[in-house]
Amino acid sequence: MWFTGLSGSGKSTLAMALERSLFNEGYEVFVLDGDNLRHGLNSNLGFSPQDREENIRRVGEVAALFANSGLVVLTAFISPYLADRELARQAIGGSFYEVFLDPGLDACEQRDPKGLYKKARAGDIPDFTGISAPYEEPTDPDVRLDTAEIPVEDCVDMLTEFATGAFRITD
Repeated sequence: MWFTGLSGSGKSTLAMALERSLFNEGYEVFVLDGDNLRHGLNSNLGFSPQDREENIRRVGEVAALFANSGLVVLTAFISPYLADRELARQAIGGSFYEVFLDPGLDACEQRDPKGLYKKARAGDIPDFTGISAPYEEPTDPDVRLDTAEIPVEDCVDMLTEFATGAFRITD
């Protein structure tokens, strides 16, 4: 399940909560998160369009490897470009499900857990998605959630229901 949305939309929060929920349901599940991979595997990449493309390409390939081993993989990345998400979809294959978290820019800016929007508005962060760099919304996501209106617990319930329907456990 590929979580996409602006910074502060709830990608990591919901992916981690869904991971716990699916694990409790008996699934083998793993979260690939932008914050974690940017410190290791993708530490040599910046935030230019080319580096963002390479970041998502690598994540798509790693997610495909994990999924092919039988894990349910949850990815939490802004992944701002439609073309990059399409490449990830192709790498992962038929079990790629796009989850668009869409609380709107205002809600993301109000949350601003890392103070990034404030820095971007002040000009301290160039190429910040949603402010000085584009975010291309999914055209037909499998799941779309307004995380400004729907409480986290309800989002997790909806995502768990979707995931257990998409990823059936067989004996």
